[in-house]
Amino acid sequence: MIQTIEWKALPREKGTKSEVKQKRREGYIPAELYGKGHPNVSVYISKKDLLKRPKGLFFINVLVEGDENPKLCILKDIQYNYLGDEPIHVDLYEVTHGVEIDVEVPVEFIGKPKGLELGGIFEPHLHSIVIRTTPKNIPEKITIDVSNLGLGEVLHVRDIPPIEGVRIMTPGDETVAVVSEPEVEVTEEETAGASA
Repeated sequence: MIQTIEWKALPREKGTKSEVKQKRREGYIPAELYGKGHPNVSVYISKKDLLKRPKGLFFINVLVEGDENPKLCILKDIQYNYLGDEPIHVDLYEVTHGVEIDVEVPVEFIGKPKGLELGGIFEPHLHSIVIRTTPKNIPEKITIDVSNLGLGEVLHVRDIPPIEGVRIMTPGDETVAVVSEPEVEVTEEETAGASA
């Protein structure tokens, strides 16, 4: 199961731009909590918490001030300013134990493709895959062994071994990785010979 971190949040009233600006100066970012079967909740979260979040997938126990019940969420989206360097809004998806959700999971490749020994070049095409499963079955990553990938061979999503309790939602014909054949360099002599 993926790790769980904790964020504290402050309630937020919608439609007050001056308050949002003030809270941003205080180090907070507006966020929206939503999920199937859950009411939408507008809050502020700490910018510091967001910036020090772990890499990859993780759960967030959101503790909203004045609400005794923590909300278990996943980070759905971060909106940035026009320069792309400052987070300005966050979407958090509240999950329910036992209810399936679609989530994007990173892919990790292991093994050395046998096609590399013949001069091939390993080219990953997908770095994440969308799966459908319950919160407790969400893996931190999907590990794919590419040892048997030969020269010129393609690994598709449908080739990924089944994972118990998990359905892969990314289309099966999408390319995950390929071992491409090396480009043959044509020398000047060969070019001259061909034109003679």
